[in-house]
Amino acid sequence: MYSIIDIETSGGSPKNDRIIEIAIYIYDGTKIVDEFVSFVNPRRNIPYFITNLTGITNEMVADAPTFPEIARKIIEITEGRIFVAHNVSFDYNFVKNEFERLAYNFNRKKLCTVQLSRKLLPGLPSYSLGKLCKDLNINIVSRHRAAGDALATVKLLDLLLQKDNKQKPLLFEIQKNTNGGLLLRMEQLMKQIPHSTGVYYLLNKENEPIYIGKSVDIHNRVATHLTNTESRRTIEMAASVTEINYEITGSELVALLLESDEIKKHKPLYNIQQRRTGNHFGLYFSYNQGGYITFEIANTKETEIPLTSFDSFEEAKNLLFQWVEKYNLCQKLCGLYKTQNACFQYSIKECNGACIEAETAKDYNRRAEMLINSFSYDYDSFFIIENGRNENEKAVVSIQNGKYIGFGYLSAEELTQNTDILHDCIKKYNDNRDIQNIIKSYMKRKNSFTLVQC
Repeated sequence: MYSIIDIETSGGSPKNDRIIEIAIYIYDGTKIVDEFVSFVNPRRNIPYFITNLTGITNEMVADAPTFPEIARKIIEITEGRIFVAHNVSFDYNFVKNEFERLAYNFNRKKLCTVQLSRKLLPGLPSYSLGKLCKDLNINIVSRHRAAGDALATVKLLDLLLQKDNKQKPLLFEIQKNTNGGLLLRMEQLMKQIPHSTGVYYLLNKENEPIYIGKSVDIHNRVATHLTNTESRRTIEMAASVTEINYEITGSELVALLLESDEIKKHKPLYNIQQRRTGNHFGLYFSYNQGGYITFEIANTKETEIPLTSFDSFEEAKNLLFQWVEKYNLCQKLCGLYKTQNACFQYSIKECNGACIEAETAKDYNRRAEMLINSFSYDYDSFFIIENGRNENEKAVVSIQNGKYIGFGYLSAEELTQNTDILHDCIKKYNDNRDIQNIIKSYMKRKNSFTLVQC
């Protein structure tokens, strides 16, 4: 299953510019089965040359949703699907950067129709979408608009898949690497796996997990793994699979928590990113001699828990700049502007002068504490309740004194405000920085759960 995507943007830099239109078409190899098309309010002016190219004006996006408002839809519609675009790095990096601004790690397998065209249609004078489609008699309606270019890319992908049957449905390459073993059992393996939310385990012949993942639709996600020929490593992994186990969780949050715990426990060979020691950098705060709250991005410390953690210094720095702007904080006191005097923002009247004590510590710290509190739970002890593994069950996640205790399940009939019952159903799991980030991020981007204070 493919998600064919095209975006229009306010410029060419994923770090500095924003998406102004997005189109996503879900293609099953024969037809389009779902779609999402929307303008996006970039919350900034669209340059004239972009309007001249795309026809998209500031007025057209003024009442459009912002990216955070459509982020959940993008996550859901692309879940378990290969991200396809013409020059995929451009579109993918823009989408990924938009999610990074929301502190969400958007990660999808990618397929580039430029690269695939060069491989299957060598010797053409140009591989730009417009010229390529002209040479292949593919009609583009509304060039340089997201929907028009995305639909043209769907037609191009279909032609390329027909051109080389090895790419459709991406199983022949696996067959070459498995002597047919996996391919012969593929249908049988997939029949066992439901279209449900949970955690799945890809096992080798020694019955050891070589990859552990989670999804709101584990059937589709596993199918993606078994049919992925993006790299030699993914082919190698699929070729090593002899059995698939899974655990239905019902709750997406429980799936995220269980996946993290299981990866740390088993250290599967192909969970490369998750096996790395993540969250190398943390955001810490302290008080300077003048009593002002200061922030620092530093390598994570064993003896001190950060406000939040990051996989890279660049990610931490970009987000801190956003928070400085949101809470009207001083770049100097946040470690983003090195100087012995006032910060540059003070000179352009975007800083109130805490850097030179022109603003009182009391007034400044009030805003700095808002940033600190944004990383805290609203309550010290509470339960998060979501749908369980069937319609008569609820999933329960326990947080006590700010610490993750574990999760469990109750029947809908048993579920009451009696916290003793909630405590009794919990199976204990380890707490760590990754787990805390998962819970806090989930609570910020979801509103489907019930919170019970205790």
